[in-house]
Amino acid sequence: MVANLYRCRGEARYLTDAAALRRFCFDSVNRSGLTAVGELFHAFEGGGVTGALVLAESHLAIHTWPEIQGVTLDVYVCNYTQDNSSRARQVVDELMALFQPEEHVRHEVPRDRQYLYEELNPDYGFFIRSSRRIEEGSTQFQSLEVHDTPQFGRLFRLDGCFMTSERDEFFYHENLIHPALVAHPQPRKVLIIGGGDGGAAEEALKHPSVEEVTLVELDAKVVEVARKYFGEIHRGALGSPRLRLLIQDGLDFIARTGERFDLIALDLPDPIGPATQLYEEPFFRDCRRALAPGGALSLHMGSPVSLPERVSAHYERLARVFALVRPCVMFIPLYGCLWSMAVCSESLDPLAVPAAEVDRRIARRGLARLQYYNGATHHAVFALPNFVRELTVGQKAAPKLVASGTGSKKTGRA
Repeated sequence: MVANLYRCRGEARYLTDAAALRRFCFDSVNRSGLTAVGELFHAFEGGGVTGALVLAESHLAIHTWPEIQGVTLDVYVCNYTQDNSSRARQVVDELMALFQPEEHVRHEVPRDRQYLYEELNPDYGFFIRSSRRIEEGSTQFQSLEVHDTPQFGRLFRLDGCFMTSERDEFFYHENLIHPALVAHPQPRKVLIIGGGDGGAAEEALKHPSVEEVTLVELDAKVVEVARKYFGEIHRGALGSPRLRLLIQDGLDFIARTGERFDLIALDLPDPIGPATQLYEEPFFRDCRRALAPGGALSLHMGSPVSLPERVSAHYERLARVFALVRPCVMFIPLYGCLWSMAVCSESLDPLAVPAAEVDRRIARRGLARLQYYNGATHHAVFALPNFVRELTVGQKAAPKLVASGTGSKKTGRA
């Protein structure tokens, strides 16, 4: 357990008197049932005290700042032969009662569990518990991890950010692919930039009229990891005869291609570093050029909750390039908050297809294993909350939900 104590109003001598603080810590440890086996307490001249007790169960560490009436403390215990958590809590409780802080921050960090944390912005984030780290390493482009988790099954991370998981991938992939493809009367050619896990390709290949899916992935290792660990996500799509897999830069492919596609799906990381160019107007214009008549671009724009300015900037760029931009929103569990996407086109409007017709097309095309998408959700995701409308189609400044910052959620696939 760790705690920071601020503006302490307890007896002032415990902030500067090493002997007094030592005696209190020893007595508290003994009262709790923990066992002290060694110690060192040091008083700094004109300053505070740093002290440590070595416990048979682990340690207690404390430091005081009398000039600001502050204290930091750490009581860490092992739980291998018995659960010592309540004893550690008792010691922390007694130290807090001694110092009487006006304000404090206190956390319990279980030693026998691995928590994977992700920061969505400097003030907001979340965690997922890993039961086992299966693989970890680095490629030419990024670091990667594969974990087993109780909540999401097998899970994939890139550069410390959650990418996809076995149990919730459909929230992202079905909404990225089907609103645009179902709205198209007869899609034949699909291009996916990124998407090395194969989840977006698997959804596109469900449409029987699709003759070819071209998957352009920068990092070959992502595809290798997907083949090895994530069959429940790509379901054989990475080996489909209708899939053309290219390991190359998507920016370069779009700039050079003379092909035309009915859908271009950008399954990308966040606009950070080299990926920034894939969210700029020149790239969007190249995508528009590569669309067949009646074709559409589909992409994620990020979270309107954690990074609203980013969503607004993406929408503005897209609106300068495409005649029609339809933002949509959905909650994605693995990403920890409300997420936004957009379908962009010169003529294809997903909202022009009634819900009943969406359901008929799903049935006629035999779209199987749909866990999210249907006629009702086709329209529901495009029903924007007012604050998202103001960020996008409202074209006016929206109230900020959070302070803007450099923190990001890397989504899509590298």
